[in-house]
Amino acid sequence: MLTSGLQHVAAMYAGVVAPPLIVGAAVGLSGTELTFLTGASLFTAGLATFLQTLGVWKIGAKLPFVNGVTFAGVAPMLAIVDTTENKADALPVIFGAIIVAGLLGFLAAPWFSRLVRFFPPVVTGTVITLIGVSLLPVAFGWAQGPNPKAADYGSTTFLSLAGITLVVVLLLRRFTRGFLKQIAVLVGLVVGTVIAIPFGVTDFSPVTEADIVGFPSPFHFGGPQFALAAIISMCVVMLVSMTESTADMLALGEIVDRPADEKTIAAGLRADTLGSALSPLFNGFMCSAFAQNIGLVAMTRIRSRFVVACGGGFLVLMGLSPVAASLISVVPRPVLGGAGVVLFGSVAASGIQTLVKAGLEKDNNVLIVAVSLAVGIIPITKPDFYHAFPETAQIILDSGISTGCVAAVLLNVVFNHLGRRRDDDDVTAPMEPGDEISGSHSAKAAHAH
Repeated sequence: MLTSGLQHVAAMYAGVVAPPLIVGAAVGLSGTELTFLTGASLFTAGLATFLQTLGVWKIGAKLPFVNGVTFAGVAPMLAIVDTTENKADALPVIFGAIIVAGLLGFLAAPWFSRLVRFFPPVVTGTVITLIGVSLLPVAFGWAQGPNPKAADYGSTTFLSLAGITLVVVLLLRRFTRGFLKQIAVLVGLVVGTVIAIPFGVTDFSPVTEADIVGFPSPFHFGGPQFALAAIISMCVVMLVSMTESTADMLALGEIVDRPADEKTIAAGLRADTLGSALSPLFNGFMCSAFAQNIGLVAMTRIRSRFVVACGGGFLVLMGLSPVAASLISVVPRPVLGGAGVVLFGSVAASGIQTLVKAGLEKDNNVLIVAVSLAVGIIPITKPDFYHAFPETAQIILDSGISTGCVAAVLLNVVFNHLGRRRDDDDVTAPMEPGDEISGSHSAKAAHAH
């Protein structure tokens, strides 16, 4: 449980610390304050993970979900920093906007979850595939090195380290069994980090410079401030985050053979939004489910939510101990990139498995998948495609997962819900109570025809 939980932390660590590092640098925080902000994000991510996995009342999907800082909020938070005259007020304004957005999202969760009936396999499979495809560029970026502006970015050294890590993980998965096979990603990260030492890529300075204990004191950067423009901006981000979380819950539900129904999604969204509303209390940002950890669940087949809760415990401890938090930061980005190829690729593969159940022999479903994938891949292949749109619209449009999800839902409604469907299109029709999801159902339908 401990090692498997640590694997989840290793898989999502970079995603958790990146937003506070970027926003903190934009605000102009000192090195000490930046470390504090990063630790606070780890701490609040751990609390949100507890809320999601263990659950309280009707809060928490009780699925093996890791929650952390959503990257969707980085761009609008940077915009808030730029428009705030006194940079010392930037973080309090951001925190105030997140609190309001989180509370509104919490109230809206039950209504938002009712959209689940519009997510049949043709939609969920498309969205799951897009999640994996959208995350792969992150792994490729990690594989090229830590600094895109450096002269050695994308060097053969960095790419070789990523390749070695990938090969180690694949060999362990192929030729080992039991416990060692389950922790293949963690072993791959350790081996890759050790191999990177002679190349001068591994940096141990974060460990030597960090304090042993450091509690994220409430409202360390000042009490929350409430600015209307900032609140509207973060509410848009919250809608994007809820859309992605819904897709993630549907994806994970398929992987663990516990399809996420309306009740589960509502509980999961409550955990996301309440975790987001409480995070600013401890100087954290908006929280959301982490898609990369879905790949880890899919690959290891360890479906226990308590394993992920254990990972949440590690996050809390790292948030309370900067030294502990700095240990995983020692892992070089190229090594993370090599492991990320396996993790994120597994998510895309899970989506393809779901699409197999979607009845792609029907032209309507082929069109839904084709167009939705194309729309979702636009921000990946042409990042500046929507540059002429307003900044608020770009927050949504630049998320391939969100745009692809919206496109898939709308196309499914048009082709499979509006008007009278032809008999040959009833593969994706909503199942009636008592229907069996099996080959026998399809056989009965064929016999009726």
